[in-house]
Amino acid sequence: MTVSFTLRRRLFILSMAALGATSAHAQTTLSMWYHGAGNPVEKDLMAGIIKDFNGSQKEWKVELQQFPQEAYNTSVVAAAVAGKLPDIMDVDGPVMPNWAWSKYLQPLALPAGAIDKFLPGTIGKYNGKVYSVGLWDAACAIFARKSVLAANNIRIPTLDKPWTKAEFDGALVTLQKSGKFEYPIDLGLAWKGEWYSYAFGPFLQSTGGDLLNAATPKANGTLNGKTGVEFGTWWQSLFTRKLTPGTSQSGADREAGFIDGKYAMQWNGNWAALPALKKWGDDLVFLPAPDFGKGSKIGAASWQFGVSATTKNAKGANAFIAYALKDKYLAAFSDGIGLIPSTPAAAAMTKNYNKGGPMEVFFALTAKQATLRASTPGYAGASSEFEKALSDIANGGKVADALDNAADAIDADLKKNGNYR
Repeated sequence: MTVSFTLRRRLFILSMAALGATSAHAQTTLSMWYHGAGNPVEKDLMAGIIKDFNGSQKEWKVELQQFPQEAYNTSVVAAAVAGKLPDIMDVDGPVMPNWAWSKYLQPLALPAGAIDKFLPGTIGKYNGKVYSVGLWDAACAIFARKSVLAANNIRIPTLDKPWTKAEFDGALVTLQKSGKFEYPIDLGLAWKGEWYSYAFGPFLQSTGGDLLNAATPKANGTLNGKTGVEFGTWWQSLFTRKLTPGTSQSGADREAGFIDGKYAMQWNGNWAALPALKKWGDDLVFLPAPDFGKGSKIGAASWQFGVSATTKNAKGANAFIAYALKDKYLAAFSDGIGLIPSTPAAAAMTKNYNKGGPMEVFFALTAKQATLRASTPGYAGASSEFEKALSDIANGGKVADALDNAADAIDADLKKNGNYR
């Protein structure tokens, strides 16, 4: 009797242990890489989505690893070479075509209609397929003060009637002549890297040019064509006329110059809007990009989520991304870090982008003006050459030479890589 009871007890304990082991391994782990290390707000927001997803089902468990943004792309490339890509990763919008071409990413397999209402700039497409989708977008605008514009008899432009190139240039000269500011506008040349293509590439596109002709693909005749030289000449004049700080601008002046009143206006993104609103309140206006002749344009495509090409858990990776696209998460990210929510429904749920909200205009700017950067794997190389060319021109280099050199370098990269076909 005693032996029988003991045996049954042992069998029960063993069966419970086996059941516990089965439960512990019921969820397959999905590795996820994210570029936001160092930002506690982003970390908490992403951790919240992951916790909700992990608790919503029993098949998958996402584990997050974060990287500093400056080191993120390099880490992904190194992992790809070593065959150690994660299951899920985020990617900067314009870089996505290169990663798709390089077979770091695979097309997404989301439920039908999942991204139908998303802003165009939040959807990453390459060769007609969706490879990535973002929980937010970003937009640039001219930060200005109504009182300053009124005092100088400068028209406040609207989305339907932006400044022409001549009006914009005239406004800068007028503000300079007022003698009340160190510079009439700050374009942010303290920032390097992708800022140049994101912030100033649309000015070139609005003039009628581009970094390269993605359809050909070829940069010669486009970047250094007639409209490219026209843009470059105007760009250089901003610095020779001392209308904006040059490449030696300090990071501190970029961050605080407009808020401190040193600059009359500033070309900046919505991520910088909250401190400016706190300082200037109702006097602050966010103005659309000028129309340089081919319509007002601003950059589009921020960080987006994708599924690695080498994952064995594509079903789970897609399930997590689909889960993260809920409006409540888009709104939470917007409220937390100030970026533009991806859908109108999410915008209506936010503090700043809802109807009548202080940053509502950015949603409208994105919807109407956002222009994708050249969707080609060759974009990454083209972007760095564009930055170099604009820096050289700003520092007094010959416009045609700088653009010719950039176009030649871009085309050499395209040829070296078989036009990324």
